[in-house]
Amino acid sequence: MPNTRLTDDERARVVRLLRQTRDDLLAAVESVTDAQWNYRPATDRWSIGLIAEHLGLVERRLFGQVELALQQEVNPGWEAATAGKDVLIDSMLRDRGTSRDAPELVVPTGTVGCDESLRIFQERRARSLAFAETTADTLKQHTLDHHRPVYGTLNAHQWLLYIPLHTQRHIQQIEEIKAAPGYPVAC
Repeated sequence: MPNTRLTDDERARVVRLLRQTRDDLLAAVESVTDAQWNYRPATDRWSIGLIAEHLGLVERRLFGQVELALQQEVNPGWEAATAGKDVLIDSMLRDRGTSRDAPELVVPTGTVGCDESLRIFQERRARSLAFAETTADTLKQHTLDHHRPVYGTLNAHQWLLYIPLHTQRHIQQIEEIKAAPGYPVAC
């Protein structure tokens, strides 16, 4: 009988990733000036500030997907439907060569300042982390389809794993912005 709960290794991995990407994001924006926070490498590209705002919005949305998956009836075909998806999520989110538009609900407005963006992100991350550290739910047998067909059906564990891997993608984007020509020099 397959394990439908997080194994110790799975829990350790998701908790480690949630902590690491939280810390990496905060370190990446720690000494950013207002000019750097608002710098856009191109008119169709996001600034560090827009990314931070987006991450707070997405954290709530993705954790909501975990909760929504858990509200679904047990999927008797969960093993086949979700096989290999951990690796798929990881590889797709690491691929910065493929641009993806954010769903409208998580597109940043640019009206949230640095302190507020980081406060929102940290509050929402604390909730995700507390859940990952303590859940005894049978995450794997509860599934929900992703809006992007390439991912298809994901289980609640995979939705939880998606959170820090998505954050990791945007930390890479922040580093790309910092390396872009024209990025403001700190005073």
